[in-house]
Parts: sequence; C-alpha cells; structure tokens
Amino acid sequence: MVRILIFLFLIAAAAFGLGILLEQPGSLALTWFGYHLETSPLVGLSAVALAAIIGWSLFRFVFAVPSLMSVARHARRRKRGHEAIARGILAAGVGDARQAERASRDAKKYLPHEPLTLLLQAQSAQLAGDRSGAERAFAAMAGREETRLLGLRGLHAESLRQGDHDTAHKFALQAQAVAPLAWSGQAVLDRYSRQNDWEAARLCVEQNLRAKIVDVATANRQKAVLDTAMAGECELTDPERAVKLLRAAVKKAPDLTPATALLGRLLSRKGDLRGGSKLIEAAFSKTPHPDLAQAYVDMRPGDSSADRLTRAKTLAKCAPNDPESAMMIAQAALGARDFATARAAMAPLIGGGARPTARMCVIMAEIEDREHDAQGLVREWLARGSRAPRDAAWVADGHYSRQWAPVSPVTGKLDAYRWLQPKEELSGPIEEPPPAYQPPPALTVDEAPGDEGASLEILPPVAAGPELAPETPTRKTASPQPVVFPLATPPDDPGPKKQQVETRLF
Repeated sequence: MVRILIFLFLIAAAAFGLGILLEQPGSLALTWFGYHLETSPLVGLSAVALAAIIGWSLFRFVFAVPSLMSVARHARRRKRGHEAIARGILAAGVGDARQAERASRDAKKYLPHEPLTLLLQAQSAQLAGDRSGAERAFAAMAGREETRLLGLRGLHAESLRQGDHDTAHKFALQAQAVAPLAWSGQAVLDRYSRQNDWEAARLCVEQNLRAKIVDVATANRQKAVLDTAMAGECELTDPERAVKLLRAAVKKAPDLTPATALLGRLLSRKGDLRGGSKLIEAAFSKTPHPDLAQAYVDMRPGDSSADRLTRAKTLAKCAPNDPESAMMIAQAALGARDFATARAAMAPLIGGGARPTARMCVIMAEIEDREHDAQGLVREWLARGSRAPRDAAWVADGHYSRQWAPVSPVTGKLDAYRWLQPKEELSGPIEEPPPAYQPPPALTVDEAPGDEGASLEILPPVAAGPELAPETPTRKTASPQPVVFPLATPPDDPGPKKQQVETRLF
C-alpha cells in the first residue's frame, strides 16, 4: 500500500513539474554548423535528455564489446557441452561405449567443471570396463559439495562390485551421515544384518524410520524380525529377555510364524502351558504351519504318544479343512501306532483325483512300512514322492530351507525368507493311489514248485560197504497237482531240494 502511494505521489509531482514548464513563456535557440534552431524550453530539454541517453548507450556498447564477445563464446561452448552430455548419456543408455567415450571427451573439453561431465565420464568408464577411471570420476564427485552423495553412491557400488564390503560399508556410512537415503540406509542395514549385529541393525531401522525412508509397517516388520533373532540367541541364556522380545515381535508382526512358535515353546517351559497353547491355536487358525503344529504337539515333553495325538486333534479343530491339520494328525497317529486314524486322516489328501505332495507320499510310505512292512508299497510311495509336487518351504533369493532364518544366506538381506509353494514348470498327470495292502496266500509243502508238479520221497541214506550194491531213491507215481503260479516275491523257503545218495566203495 505504501509503495502504491509513493508511486502515485511521483506521478503527481512529474505532472505538476511539466505543467509549470508549459506555463512558463520563453524560447530556446541553438546555432550550430550554420543551422539555427529555436524551440520551446520543454522540447529543448527533452531533446537534450534524449541525446544524452543515446550517447551514453553508444559509449557503453563500445566498451562492452569485448565482454559481449566473451559471453557469446562461453554460450557457444556451453551449448556444445550440453549437446555432448546429452549425446553421451543417450549413448551410455543404449550401450554404445565408443560414442559415449567420444561424447565424454567433448563434454570435458567444453564443460570441464560441470557435474554432469563427471557423471558421463564415470558412466562411459563403467561401460568400457575401466574400473579405475570410474573410481576416479566418482572420487572427484565425492570431493564436490553438490555431487558428494552421487560420488559416494558410485564408490559404494564399485566397492561392492570388487567384493570389498568393508570399504563399501564405509562409503554408505558417510552418505548416511550427509543425508539418510534409501540406498544408504538399506546398505547399512544389510551390513549389520549380515554380521548378526542385531542391536546396530535395530538402531539403523529407527534412523530410517525417522528419515521416512521406510514406512511404519515395514519398520515394525523389520523390528519384529530383529527381536526374533535376538530372542533366538538368548533363548537358553536369558529366557526372560527372550520372552519379552518375542512378545514385542508378535505384537508388531502377528503373522511372523517363527516368533509365535518360539514364544509358545518358551511359555510352556515357564509353566504357562495354557498361554502358549492359546497363542499357537490363534496363529494356527489364521496360518496353518508345520512349525506351529510341531511346537504345539511337543509343548509337553513328557506326554505319551496318545497324549500327543490328542493334542494334534485339538489343534486340527482350529483349521479342520487345511492339509497341514491332516498331516499333523497322521504323524501323531504314527507315533501312537494308530494306523487306522493315520489312514483316515490321509485319505482325503491322496484319493479322489488329488495330487499328494512329496511329504504326503513319505507319510504314506511310513504308514505302509510300520503297519505291514510292505516294502513293495513303500518303494512305490517313495517313487511317487520323487515325482510329486514339492511342499511349501522357506524361500529366500532362490534358496530353499526347512528352517527359518532372519537373514538371507545369499544376499544378507533382512527378512528375506517367505513360506512359499515352489512353482512347477511342468506338472505330471494325476496318479491313482496304490492298491491297499493284501497279505500273500499261504503255501503248503505239497504246493511247492518241483519237477513236473510231483513230490519226491527221499529214502534215508544207507551205509555202504564193500559187499553192498548202491541203492537209488525210488520215485512214487504222483497224481496230477494243480498249477501254482509263482509270486512276484518268492518265499524265503523254496521247498525241498532233491538229494542224491552216493555210494562209496572202500
């Protein structure tokens, strides 16, 4: 508002001054080079002011010509440098190492101090396989304020490529100190996780959460995994701390099955059998998992096999239609030698056009082995298990494991294991289950295989002397016997063998 008033005041003053000049009488005369000019004072003053302005402009232009020429030259060089940078980045993007190197030289010639020139130099060196040149470019960027983070990230990547994890961790820590970023925060977390330094990894998660690198849900999941890892280490030395850590882990990530299973076992050791059972039952109803089933069945180490079967049936009620419940009951019934219950539990999983998994086939082979010792059916189930779909397992970066771990053994990434069903590239046809076990028919002595289906009567040996003639065994005429086909597995006793009586002459 004040500026507007001042502007209006100046306009009014100028108008008032012009009015005074117009009202004043008089004339202004100029005689120059034989010319005589006469005009009013106002027009004369205006002409003098205009001539002064034009003269000053010409004076400035004359003395500014060198600087204008320099500015134009710098503009041309800058234009050529930017064109070279753009051409080089495109060439590096498509993988043209020769064009990228040529553009890098042009950019360095026209724009030697431009940050993008250093970036193009590093990219062209990486594309050409010149690791030392790339490191020099990234080191130059790390030494400049505006490109420090870019240089540190490049040095970190080059160190990892060379397998120098200690140097890479140093560069990640420097970048994290300048400004916490996603790549530096993840790199530091992976380093601490790979070294099993759970406390430092938890502090890193807190720092990433404050810097808003990760969201709250991801941070809680990572904290739960770290708490579970620390509880697993102090499970035997400090069970109270382990229980505290596991309670916090289950609260942050209720779907973390290893934390729930371990907490259930620790609670049962403390004598809180009811609390541990309720915890596992609630988790099993949402996510049926063999680790939860094993922890629930083994919660009381002194239980008999019948008691373990009863506990398995109780837990199966939480997820009655899940295959894991049926396999849990079958395994517990095998321990109690209740083969009828085991077969009844496995029947829906192997019949009716179902495709049993390898674990289901192994359970059926164990049932046939323990109940009937039918080695033929055992081998048939095991052979079918070798062709069956694989069971779900803990998978991390292509690595399959039966046990959960907080860190991937391949990349060292935290919380990499997932409970997954391996995919089948080619699925075989659905096979019918083997027939039920039938005992072989009993064989009599008369039905034993022999020559022409006849039985032989062997005479006892007779002591031979010098005056005795040798005697040969007599063959009785046997009536026709029914034909008996040999079994697939012949009996251990093939029947009586023909004996020959020899006579020695002394």
